[in-house]
Amino acid sequence: MGRQSLRALAATAATAVALSGAAMLVTAPAASAAVKEGLGYDTTPAQPYLHNPDSSDWMGSYVVDGKQVWCVQFAYKAPDSNEQYQAGEELRTKWNTALPKDVAADISYLLLRYSTTKSKDEAAALAHLLHSWTAAPQDPSQLDASNDFRHIAYNAPFHLSKLPASARAAVTRLKADADANHGPWTAKVAAPEKDQVIGTQDDWKITVTGASGKAIGNVPVKVTLTDAEFAEGPAKGKTESTVTTPDDGSALALAVTPTGAKPNLKISLDSPADKPVVRKAVDVDTQRVVSTGGEKTLTSATGTTAVTAPGKVKVAKTDSRSGKAIKGVSLRITGDDGKTAALGQDGKPLVGADGKPAVVVTGSDGTATVPDLKTPQDICVVEVSPAKGYDQAFDPADPPKACGTVKPGDTLALSMTNKPNMTVPSTIPAGEVDNLTATANVVDKPNGAALAGLGVLALAGAGGVGLLIRRRSTGR
Repeated sequence: MGRQSLRALAATAATAVALSGAAMLVTAPAASAAVKEGLGYDTTPAQPYLHNPDSSDWMGSYVVDGKQVWCVQFAYKAPDSNEQYQAGEELRTKWNTALPKDVAADISYLLLRYSTTKSKDEAAALAHLLHSWTAAPQDPSQLDASNDFRHIAYNAPFHLSKLPASARAAVTRLKADADANHGPWTAKVAAPEKDQVIGTQDDWKITVTGASGKAIGNVPVKVTLTDAEFAEGPAKGKTESTVTTPDDGSALALAVTPTGAKPNLKISLDSPADKPVVRKAVDVDTQRVVSTGGEKTLTSATGTTAVTAPGKVKVAKTDSRSGKAIKGVSLRITGDDGKTAALGQDGKPLVGADGKPAVVVTGSDGTATVPDLKTPQDICVVEVSPAKGYDQAFDPADPPKACGTVKPGDTLALSMTNKPNMTVPSTIPAGEVDNLTATANVVDKPNGAALAGLGVLALAGAGGVGLLIRRRSTGR
């Protein structure tokens, strides 16, 4: 659409060459860049208006400065490939009126989504919709063929009927897409609700939502991680990547593994501009063009905290002599000082109902296990009271204990032994009395003291015999 001036200029140039002849060989002017059509369709016949030299209309994109653009000032000259344009400004209608808010939102969305299309149908559909919105007649008289290119309006039904069926279907599809998904967009990232553990992956959610509240699919999103890394896919182990929201518009679940105490996820994406931006040609008779529409960058970030993987302690109590397991031993779980309570994975002290460090009891296999301990942490297991048969060696002032460091995801194995009680028999079985020996000293003369001692022994012996006899007599 709007190629008439280029063709007129070409005809004029050809006439000038024929008339000037050799003079052109002496002072040849610089050649003008040609109009370069992009993707779309040539439709016939062209919409009639005063002095329109074209027999057909181009329904599609143009290539300017190597980029695909669309025209938005129907019937003005088509831009050539080197057309000079001024900085962007707010897109308005051909009649220099403001676009309705919903129309502006639709245009911004379609330029964001389809400005890089490789489809002839989509390029033609976009060209048709842009002219339908920016050059619609304000009154029927603007469709009269007696209007010149500055005053003629775009006859949308006329042009739509000239498009092939596939392009007409694309018009319907793009319009519905814009209605459902236009901006303004919002972007949100949500951390997992449950506590995060360093080294354990979990899903973070990314959602892009349109003005209607509906989630938007197929949106490229740049993700930057701190104290975390991607857990799956081509970016596994990395901290930056670009992901795409699901086609069905559902939230994107991104598997992330915390690597530090404060995992954070930041996203950045292009969204439709609140108002599309147009570039105005230096030549006032050349069409204005749009390309990306002036996207708006959206960002969002969130973080949480992560802890190391929990650890556990497993303590075994055994008999120091037999090596057999000892069940029923009460053990208190403390910090490295043997007095304060150890900490659970949630950072809270492990205490019993009495407010003292928690106590566990060994089972039939002689072991007790304490799971979900915060890591890393120095732990001591202190014996509270001995099991039956092991109390003689137990000192309440200095009870047996074992200590060590619980590491993330590991089990600290501790062992403690108890010395069994020593038993003394109440009777001495026959045949088990030790032999008694005596040594006599031979002297030349009897020793008075010795003799006296022997007398005492004799009396004692006589008395003993008498006692035995009396007992026997009494027993009768």
